[in-house]
Amino acid sequence: YSLYNIGNSSPQKLNNYIEAIEKALGQNAVKNYIEIQPGDVLITNSDGSKLENFINYKPKTNIFEGVKYFVEWYKKYYLNQKI
Repeated sequence: YSLYNIGNSSPQKLNNYIEAIEKALGQNAVKNYIEIQPGDVLITNSDGSKLENFINYKPKTNIFEGVKYFVEWYKKYYLNQKI
């Protein structure tokens, strides 16, 4: 058995995710900025090199495209809505 990190090795800011979700949903989020909370993670970064070396796979989907696909899937699967 082996574990693989599947990510694009390109850190993204939380605001980028929020913007991508807003765009995918077609509405603006209500944002309430507060000070950093205990347990908040300042930086994360995936390292997909092990998977890339094993099966020659390197993710190419950008954050906006990936979030859009996820939102479409979520709506279909959980909300039974037509896209």
